[in-house]
Amino acid sequence: MPLFDLPLEQLRTYRPERQEPADFDSFWAQSLTEARAHPLAARFELADFKLKTIDCYDVTFAGYDGQPVRGWFMVPHGATGPLPCVVQYIGYGGGRGYPLEWLVWPSAGYAHLVMDTRGQGSTWRHGDTPDLPTAGANPFHPGFMTQGILNPVTYYYRRVFVDAVRAVETALSHPLVDARRIAVTGGSQGGGIALAVSGLIPDVVAVAMPDVPFLCHYRRATELVDTDPYAEITRYCKIHRDKVETVFNTLSYFDGVNFAVRARARALFSVGLMDDICPPSTVFAAYNYYAGEKDIRIWSYNNHEGGGVHHQLEQLRFLAGLWG
Repeated sequence: MPLFDLPLEQLRTYRPERQEPADFDSFWAQSLTEARAHPLAARFELADFKLKTIDCYDVTFAGYDGQPVRGWFMVPHGATGPLPCVVQYIGYGGGRGYPLEWLVWPSAGYAHLVMDTRGQGSTWRHGDTPDLPTAGANPFHPGFMTQGILNPVTYYYRRVFVDAVRAVETALSHPLVDARRIAVTGGSQGGGIALAVSGLIPDVVAVAMPDVPFLCHYRRATELVDTDPYAEITRYCKIHRDKVETVFNTLSYFDGVNFAVRARARALFSVGLMDDICPPSTVFAAYNYYAGEKDIRIWSYNNHEGGGVHHQLEQLRFLAGLWG
């Protein structure tokens, strides 16, 4: 599709007014404190996928409310460490799949932890982590974007973001991982989760690589595009006309723009200027507010696929430049 958002020169300086709740920090501090009251109980079980150059482990750890979350942990075969570690989060609807789908980072010499996304993994790659029932769920539009959306305490992404922090803590618990060299990354939803984690534990995350990040600047996204997943919010508000401000108040606790101002990690973003799923202005809103040292790769003629393998090569070069 043609360019539809702001011109690039305006995107580079686009810093919309942020809607940030007064209790943003205390809300997240309490959420993490509650999760950490449960033992992490991280388990790494060697899994045989017939790979000769990579050791694969089936991972389980205690996420939100102590609930079990699955993942994969992979390292170069016979590695002795300490290794830099890339913690990766998955795009909307996808699950952890199999280690055969995640070979790039361990092949490049990194430890690599892939977190399954609770409740997802039945759209384009299978997952193994259920989203266990929680109290206070409201009627919601099919999908994940409006589950529990009338209260930040019950909102779906509270559980996901807490899981994501615990995934980093799980990686840190492994003896092969160098605690000083933790990177978080992911595309789309995974990029939004990586942003959240960078803002929630800024003293832990050394590098952030949000790729065409979702979960940023929600109101503009819903007013600019009619594509899913943001359109799930639009359709919910269309029916629940009296709940619009409640919805966006909840979403302000989960906006990547608000996490970006708290992040300190060295960052490499990406954006597709023809992206009608995560509009460029929503990505640049987070990027322009990002408080750490940063750079962005702009893919002028690409939609939500962004730079694809070209950008993955940029990420490999970026980390190699930092960590050798």
